[in-house]
Amino acid sequence: MNDNVIEMAASGSVRAAGGGRRKGFYDRIAKRSIAPLWEVLRGIAPNEPVTALAAHVWHWEECRAYLIEAGDLLSAEEAERRALLLENPALPGKSRTTGTLTGAIQLVLPKEIAPAHRHTQTAVRFVMESDGGFTTVDGERTPMRPGDFIVTPSWTFHDHGNHGQAPLLFLDVVDAPISGFFSTGFSGLHDDRQQSITRPEGDSLARFGTGLLPLEAKAPYGLASPVFNYPYQRTRESLATIERNSRPDPYWAHTLRFSNPLNGGWATPTIANWMTRLPPDFTTEPMRSTDALIVAVAEGSGAVQAGDRRLTLGPGDVVVVPNWCWRRFSAGPDGCVLFISSDRAAQEKLDFWREER
Repeated sequence: MNDNVIEMAASGSVRAAGGGRRKGFYDRIAKRSIAPLWEVLRGIAPNEPVTALAAHVWHWEECRAYLIEAGDLLSAEEAERRALLLENPALPGKSRTTGTLTGAIQLVLPKEIAPAHRHTQTAVRFVMESDGGFTTVDGERTPMRPGDFIVTPSWTFHDHGNHGQAPLLFLDVVDAPISGFFSTGFSGLHDDRQQSITRPEGDSLARFGTGLLPLEAKAPYGLASPVFNYPYQRTRESLATIERNSRPDPYWAHTLRFSNPLNGGWATPTIANWMTRLPPDFTTEPMRSTDALIVAVAEGSGAVQAGDRRLTLGPGDVVVVPNWCWRRFSAGPDGCVLFISSDRAAQEKLDFWREER
């Protein structure tokens, strides 16, 4: 046996002996609920973000049919919230659309009331179908029209109703996984099935949502916007104006974000929301960011390239794009309008958010 072989054999014996000593050490400290950081460091601080999420699309016609079927099975009052969760296929049974947000589509049939309750989780709504639907937040009722963006701040009582003849259907996005991570979930039912109206319809929009503010404006809901309803008609007109007057950004096309008029930040402290208009046949340049996206198609059709998956999108479809996944959105011949939610608002406050183009 030559010297090199002897040296290698000796080295292996030393490593084996060292490995045995290490295992004994690990076993002893494990009994004291202590673990070696160096064995898991790469998992805690990887070279780049790692996600378990899958890109997936929920097609509107299929989801709508399931919801109408659910409407025959139980009432809104029985369910408290008759909604179908959009579970990420990579996280079955976790009630999560992304790692930090829960998306669901809710149904309120004509003449029904989804009873008043409140919770510490923040919720936002995007109205898919409505003809007479409404929601009441903290004593103020607001209509729910298709395309409207509705904010429900943390711990505010809210109920939903439908005075129309057709189903009310809307996308819910809730920061329940964030609240769950901090173990801060509280909820409670109102004493009444439906809140009393204590402020006239449009009061919050008149006070805070017209480019004017009360002289000594105070934040009634912490970091959440005091405006409950951002009407789609106004949003769509703004998008159309900037589309006429400017070229689309290569990465964002024509995008406007929903903001809190008191501080200029996102409309809620945890969930970021924005609207994007893609001109006909326009495709964005590839980018990725640390926030996963929940995207609903408000108008038109198109597609999203999420990593190696290309998903086609039609009116009402909802798609999830994983975090740190290269993405490109493209529009069909008539263009499209997208409503987008993510946890970017929370990530920015924690100085976590990053993007790459």
